[in-house]
Amino acid sequence: MSSQRKEPREGEKKKNGAEDTMTGVKYLLAILLLSFITKGLCASSLENITVGTVRTGEIIQGKPQWSVTVINNFACAQSGIKLECAGFQSTEPVNSSIFAKQGDRCLVNGGKALAPQGSVSFSYAWYPPFLLRPAESIVIGC
Repeated sequence: MSSQRKEPREGEKKKNGAEDTMTGVKYLLAILLLSFITKGLCASSLENITVGTVRTGEIIQGKPQWSVTVINNFACAQSGIKLECAGFQSTEPVNSSIFAKQGDRCLVNGGKALAPQGSVSFSYAWYPPFLLRPAESIVIGC
């Protein structure tokens, strides 16, 4: 076996190892960039779920009543929204199809999707009010 180098044909550019490496690096960077862009556009966006709690002025069994509204401010629908709700309790019944305790997390809207700018509300009575923060969600159709 002889070890001959094949010369490029007329009009072809001769490639070296450095050019091949640079081409590979360029493709890798392009893939990473597209991955970050896609992830940024379609990732679950918990920071775009707003939870607002206001006191209603009602007293239920000696505890103040609070109205909670969960709003999806994301550009896409989100389902399976869960809030951190460790220790949550209420002296009045809470509609479990809207807010269901599951351990230290509570499922919002029965897991059904909230459209962009969509909201769902419920009330509870307790003191002090609970700090309810988004814990997880699934982005739909983005």
